[in-house]
Amino acid sequence: MSFTRFHPMPLVAGLAVLVVTLLLGNWQVRRAAEKADLQARIEAGAAAGAVSAADAGVVAEWRTVSLRGEWQAAQTIYLDNRVLRGRVGYHVLTPLRLADGSEPVLVNRGWIAGTRDRRELPPVASPAGPVALAGTVRVPEAHPFTLADEAGRGQVWQYLDLARYRESTGLPVRGWIVQQTSDAADGLVRDWPRPDAGIDRHRGYAFQWYSLAGLSFVMTAAYVIRRLGT
Repeated sequence: MSFTRFHPMPLVAGLAVLVVTLLLGNWQVRRAAEKADLQARIEAGAAAGAVSAADAGVVAEWRTVSLRGEWQAAQTIYLDNRVLRGRVGYHVLTPLRLADGSEPVLVNRGWIAGTRDRRELPPVASPAGPVALAGTVRVPEAHPFTLADEAGRGQVWQYLDLARYRESTGLPVRGWIVQQTSDAADGLVRDWPRPDAGIDRHRGYAFQWYSLAGLSFVMTAAYVIRRLGT
């Protein structure tokens, strides 16, 4: 048998497509497993009962917590370019000085629409005195995708950098925040959609890549058999 009858390009192309599609399929399977783990953590956190701030230091993300304390309204920041139902606005984050004297917690209190004049921030009511609230523990992304040169300056921030926030305010806030879920008469919208884990989507992508890998294998094998028969 002579291998000169085989043109290298179809073989190389077929094997290259086979390897790439297998790798992409494996990657989507891993992503599906990661998303399944995320979904399990979300459901476990939602099913577990609320814990107090004293216990919240060791709980995982997505756990429900109950907090008591006083707002430190002067240290409020606005996360810019937050869209809700097609409208651009802000997420309002205010630190809560806890009643038990432990480290304060930064609370994402909800969404508010922006004003026509971008130089003016919409006012947010922060009642003085003791408040009680409930929410979900979240951990801000360490390196979010952004085109901004810095996290923020003054009250308007593009993304939350807890280290930068501690530095700029002098407050030793904890390494996680709370998305407030309890109602309050402050005009803020607390519509926190649970993230779509997308497990089935990743599995579907994996099936497509594996199908292309199978097709590539069949076409490459057919080429080899055809050339062997000539």
